[in-house]
Amino acid sequence: MPHGLLLINLGTPDDPSTPAVRRYLREFLGDPRVIDINAIGRALLLHLVILPTRPAKSAHAYRTIWDPERGSPLLYHSQDLAAAVATRLGAGWQVELAMRYGKPSIADALARLEQAHVDRVVVLPLFPQYATSSTGTAIARVMELATARWNVPALDFVPAFFDDPGFIAAFEAVAKPALAAARADHVLFSFHGLPVRQIVKTDMTGAHCLKSATCCDTLANPSCYRAQSYATARALAPRLGLTPTQYTVCFQSRLGRTPWIEPYTDVELDRLAKAGVKRLAVLCPAFVADCLETVEEIGIRAREQFKAAGGEELVLVPSLNATPAWVDAVAAIAERHAARKSLPIAG
Repeated sequence: MPHGLLLINLGTPDDPSTPAVRRYLREFLGDPRVIDINAIGRALLLHLVILPTRPAKSAHAYRTIWDPERGSPLLYHSQDLAAAVATRLGAGWQVELAMRYGKPSIADALARLEQAHVDRVVVLPLFPQYATSSTGTAIARVMELATARWNVPALDFVPAFFDDPGFIAAFEAVAKPALAAARADHVLFSFHGLPVRQIVKTDMTGAHCLKSATCCDTLANPSCYRAQSYATARALAPRLGLTPTQYTVCFQSRLGRTPWIEPYTDVELDRLAKAGVKRLAVLCPAFVADCLETVEEIGIRAREQFKAAGGEELVLVPSLNATPAWVDAVAAIAERHAARKSLPIAG
């Protein structure tokens, strides 16, 4: 029997129209692991505040990056990765791609794996740093669907790979030539943001996370997304020849008025431009595939903001997508986990 590999990314609308984006946002932001407030408050926020206005704005943003032939960058880069990993692993593997929200669905991917009679499934959420609103919800959905089956498949969930040597080497392979070409004065490591409350909820002691300015200098809370982000940056920086004064870690994509983890990417853009940085390069190591948050938010809007604040150029370093080093790293992760003995719903 072949092994199964299930790659899971976040998701994307079916097309860049307002109705399609509204459907996607309704599913995505209706997830209690994403907007983690009480059900009534979440419903009011979603239906009275977000869905009446945000879909049109997001649809406009999607149209600026939508490929007329292949569609959403997140989808086609993920498809390319799955195809390349399948080739790399060979006939002993069945590789499927799924999105946590939208298509291709996790349910359909699990059904295809079942039809292929795989003996076990390595589940790899494509989120380097752990967050309940990304990795956590993907794992929870797989478990919900898998345990509803009469024959529960043997599952092996790959944990956050924020410091995996293959992941770090793959980003180095992409970033080194891009940084050399950019001739940047400074580098931003811009990670996706999270509400402060979600970071605090991962700290079972209640005594560490965000209690000091240096709390993320170590992984005292191994489930802390912010600490894992800093760990990724610390692993990448020396391999890219960056000293601590030559780069800044920051967090993008905040939503609403609730406090999100800092420093904020948009604030840092203005600060650096006013401090005299002229050429800025941005890496986004929370994303393994280029998407709305990289190509549009950073590559277009952040670039415009930085130049308006006095900077000369902002260069977005491409994500891993389906580059050879990343394909090799994903295949190595899958093979490593397949070599482990697992039981149904094993972690």
